[in-house]
Amino acid sequence: MSLTTTETKELPPYTVWAHNTSVDSDNKIHDDAVAAEYGFKGGLVPGIAVYAYMTVPVVEALGPEWLERGSMHVRFHKPFYEGDRVTVRPSVGSGPMTLTAEHEDGVVATTASAALLDEALRPSKTLLSNYPDMPLPSAESRLPAAREHLKPGLDLGTLKHRLDFAQDQAALLEKISERLPVYYGSEAVAHPYVLLALANRFLMQNVKLGPWIHAETDLTNCSVARDAEEISVRGRIAECFERKGHEFIVLDLVLACGDRIVQQVQHTAIYKVRAVDGRRKD
Repeated sequence: MSLTTTETKELPPYTVWAHNTSVDSDNKIHDDAVAAEYGFKGGLVPGIAVYAYMTVPVVEALGPEWLERGSMHVRFHKPFYEGDRVTVRPSVGSGPMTLTAEHEDGVVATTASAALLDEALRPSKTLLSNYPDMPLPSAESRLPAAREHLKPGLDLGTLKHRLDFAQDQAALLEKISERLPVYYGSEAVAHPYVLLALANRFLMQNVKLGPWIHAETDLTNCSVARDAEEISVRGRIAECFERKGHEFIVLDLVLACGDRIVQQVQHTAIYKVRAVDGRRKD
């Protein structure tokens, strides 16, 4: 399905109430008290939840094919908090579909672009061979969250997870107010939230983190995953850098079911959040 035109066209907005799906996570940036220590007014709604909200108009406009051969680049500028009204505004034109996620006052918190890919632009089946299957470290032997240990090019431990939609997806769909039928029933496919959450788990099981923040993701969908399939997440550190007092890590990842690639991901996180004196505007 093609929606490209010579002029930009705004599509109907999608509105949803933000829910902090990670309040019990080991990442305490989602905890109200800990987030307040970093100047936020409450626990941050996870980036993967905001990303999930933004995929709704993408799949509606580009079709379920986007889950098999689509791309999306999403960047998180400002946080959402529990109960915030999120308005996703999509538009299409001569290039990729563009989206913003806005607060009720119109302030843009997240920006994204999405597109369907031609076959020639999809990752090659040989891509997986470039990512070695490495042992996952124990909790005690994870890398310290310090730049001298997080070397670009370092291959990290492979995360393996067998999908169980009854456990992974059923309750989640209600939490994020997901309405699209492609994620329900006997032919259901893995939700984008479920897949991107594995990138977060990969980071947390390879690096010994304190509170951290999902900053940006650039991904390409290559195929869908279904209930009971085992997904392996392989990857390496692509970059580490400092910006405005934050320490960033960029992961270069590939998700696969056996030798079938499901998704390629560049996943960026603030692994060390800058300290603040008192509260800050966010």
